[in-house]
Amino acid sequence: MKTQFVSHRPLVMGNDWMIVAGHPLASQAGAAILQEGGTAVDAAIAANAVLGVVRPHMNGLGGDLFALVYMAQTGQLKALNASGRSPYRASCETYTEMGLDRIPPKGVLSATVPGVVDGWAELIRKYGCMDLDRLLRRAIDLAEIGFPVYRELTWFIEKWAETLKRSAAAEKVFFSRGRAPVPGERLVQSDLAKSLKKIAETGRDVFYRGELGETLIDFSNESGGLFSIEDMADHRSTWHDPIQTDYRGYTLCTHPPNSQGIAWPMIANIVENCDLAGAGHNTADYVHQIVEATKLAFADRDRYVCDPEFHHVPVERMLEKDYARKQFIRLSKEAAATPIEPTDFSSSGEDTVYLAVVDQHGNAVSLIQSLYEPFGSGTMIDGTGILLHNRGRDFRLDTRHINCLEPHKRPYHTLTPAMILKGEHPFAVLGSPGADGQTQTLMQVTCNLIEFGADPQEAVEAARWRYNPDNSISIEDRFPGETINGLKAKGHQLNIRSDWDAVCGGAQVILIDRENHALFAGADPRRQGYAIGH
Repeated sequence: MKTQFVSHRPLVMGNDWMIVAGHPLASQAGAAILQEGGTAVDAAIAANAVLGVVRPHMNGLGGDLFALVYMAQTGQLKALNASGRSPYRASCETYTEMGLDRIPPKGVLSATVPGVVDGWAELIRKYGCMDLDRLLRRAIDLAEIGFPVYRELTWFIEKWAETLKRSAAAEKVFFSRGRAPVPGERLVQSDLAKSLKKIAETGRDVFYRGELGETLIDFSNESGGLFSIEDMADHRSTWHDPIQTDYRGYTLCTHPPNSQGIAWPMIANIVENCDLAGAGHNTADYVHQIVEATKLAFADRDRYVCDPEFHHVPVERMLEKDYARKQFIRLSKEAAATPIEPTDFSSSGEDTVYLAVVDQHGNAVSLIQSLYEPFGSGTMIDGTGILLHNRGRDFRLDTRHINCLEPHKRPYHTLTPAMILKGEHPFAVLGSPGADGQTQTLMQVTCNLIEFGADPQEAVEAARWRYNPDNSISIEDRFPGETINGLKAKGHQLNIRSDWDAVCGGAQVILIDRENHALFAGADPRRQGYAIGH
């Protein structure tokens, strides 16, 4: 019997192009570019720039970016890694000499070189047809004249008030009235508008070799940071082939390490051995099997995923179907596992934005960008409106750890852009914010689409859960009582969340129907997602 899904938002459909992004104003900006004949890449950059203005607690010029880009003319799918590296002067020894036993959660010492601006430049160089002067125009306007604050943003500003007020520049922006702005009041970011204008007029070098980079370095020096001219000048994004696996006749594609994306196909490889459809959608047996597969995949993810330029990551071994079958045998159908040890292959905040775009030519972009935790490092560079991210938090000060802090090294990254191919062409462009919940949300949405035939809106609205590092499960209250009780009976510790809880991500999907030349989009009501099609 077909699973009956319920959706409260309409399924957005189009014939020519589609965009779904983490805020309506961002989707509008991308849609305007598509209407002008811009590519999916052009629209993604315009939307991303606006997201940095209207969701300043999630992303911005001080963060990193990952993207998957499919070009219809060549049939080529490539992965862009626009994540930054640690300063050359940064090392475990440097930090321990400062009296630190871990990376500070906030402040300039938690930051690596921001990669997003170079990421935009690389996307345009390889696949774009418009320049930054056009693509950043809407973001500049919204920073300059302001936009209406929404309830979620007010909540985040109030929650992180103490951190933001430690930065004079951030306090000036977010508490200009002596308090956090209330919903409907405008948030004006004049300094950010000026920074965006400089990038629009002169390109990426103003950030890495010019005025903005020099301002960042001066600020770092004044704040006890380690950034240098060489750190900025030597930054480069890198292009890669995506990693992939087959699942029920589809191909799941995502970013290779240093991204955690490999966990998604690893989970899929394990649960492919399960009869998920037979278990029934969101039943206790269904949820249990995916959770237990997640534990197995995460154990290996946490042991091996790092910057592959510093340590070997056994990607091929981790994605082997035979290995997945062995992992499946470890999975108990009746009892929740306690924390799991990773396989030894040697012998044989939280807060992110996501957007998906498909243009009239069939090109597709899956782009994810982040400051990592809310407001990143909480440190705004004076006179620029730029909040630095705190992605360096994922380094360790243990020299034996694969993610130990070393000079000019990329940290472990949670950002996971995704695409699902059917044959050689994209079937779905998808992703979600949510730290290590990203791959879990991806797996649940994938199952909704492939195992149960949900449309994109149904797939993102269905009740979700998230497995936590403490071995508990955060689960939305919309799950049936028998599912909740059944999971407890199997030994799972549950944290019951609200019906639509942002901790379970903010998934967005574009599904491509090649036979009917139609596009379908789903935008998650848990956050600010919004889809526009034509």
